[in-house]
Amino acid sequence: MSAEDETEIDASKAPLLDHLVELRTRLLRCVIAFVICFGVGFALADIVFGILVQPLVNAYGPDVQGKLIYTKLYEAFFVKVRVAAFAGLCLAFPIIANQMWAFVAPGLYRREKRAFLPFLLATPILFSLGASLAYFGVMPAAFTFFLSFETDGAANGITQEALPAMGEYLDLVTSLILAFGVSFLLPVLLMLLERAGIITRDQLKKGRRYAIVAAFAIAAVITPPDVWSQFSLAIPLILLYELSIIGIWFTERRRAKLAATTA
Repeated sequence: MSAEDETEIDASKAPLLDHLVELRTRLLRCVIAFVICFGVGFALADIVFGILVQPLVNAYGPDVQGKLIYTKLYEAFFVKVRVAAFAGLCLAFPIIANQMWAFVAPGLYRREKRAFLPFLLATPILFSLGASLAYFGVMPAAFTFFLSFETDGAANGITQEALPAMGEYLDLVTSLILAFGVSFLLPVLLMLLERAGIITRDQLKKGRRYAIVAAFAIAAVITPPDVWSQFSLAIPLILLYELSIIGIWFTERRRAKLAATTA
């Protein structure tokens, strides 16, 4: 350990009680930020829900008036509350992430901060890419496929009409957005595990076949039961797995050069 690192550690030392007080303060700030963003989300809940329902509207087509029903008197209100919570969490996430970083950063060496910061920046970007794929790619195709089973009864005398419930639709949309967003964080997870010494690049290379099987298994569980949705998640997961191996190779080269210059 260098003298600079020792000085940095000594400068960040604080009694346990001070750390607990700081943790309480930052958690309180996170709660306040979420409550404020929840209020904003509740005021804009109709607009946000209109955005979430747009893939279904597009799947119905311009000449068809689709509908969402609710079978319980209180369901529409609780849907609005859940939409507000979803929007509030999205709005408050930058503040929550900043408070988490501000609490953890003083306990890290300068070089650890530089190493961790790219992962912190990549997390919202990758999550947004996954959520965008779910919203713009998977949901329109899946909803169009499911609505294709509607019939007017001319063939068998029985009309089949899709009447999705508001709560069930919100569950489906938010779960898809969150599932795709979290799944796209795979490179961050693998590179952090490699940096912690839990896995190696050689282990990831040898585990390719298992990763492919796992990608399709995860896609089968998370996505709706149609082939397009499953491939839309499985293929990016496989590509992200390969991207993680390449990223680890670059970090290994950089660490080797750093070790050679400091030796």
